[in-house]
Amino acid sequence: MAGGGVVRRLTELRAGSAKSVFHFDCQGSVAKSTHAGLPWLQFIRERCGDRVHFWPFDGWEIPAGRSVLAEVYPALWMRQFPAEDRTSDQHAAFSVAVWLRSVDVDGSLPRFFNPLLEPQARKKVEVEGWILGVI
Repeated sequence: MAGGGVVRRLTELRAGSAKSVFHFDCQGSVAKSTHAGLPWLQFIRERCGDRVHFWPFDGWEIPAGRSVLAEVYPALWMRQFPAEDRTSDQHAAFSVAVWLRSVDVDGSLPRFFNPLLEPQARKKVEVEGWILGVI
């Protein structure tokens, strides 16, 4: 637990400023959005089956030919790019897309799918989830 009794996942602790997916009704809260999206993840799983790899829940390694669904935290990269005329949400999406493209092009993307974690922490994260880009 972090201050105030809020439960934070290991990835949120490592990311530093990431809000807890369990902390509702506070400024900057992501919990409502997170929990509203969970039924859509189930819908995708039911419709797409094993064509989609839910990382890291389906494993750390992504089989060839599968689409990947991973949690991201746009604040990791938003300050790297000028917002120009984008809204905050548009800039968040833009920043994630540009970061993903750059780490794919430079060959470092696989490193982000394999964060440095002790074996016990890795097992915990396989249940809690992880934010792609947090190493």
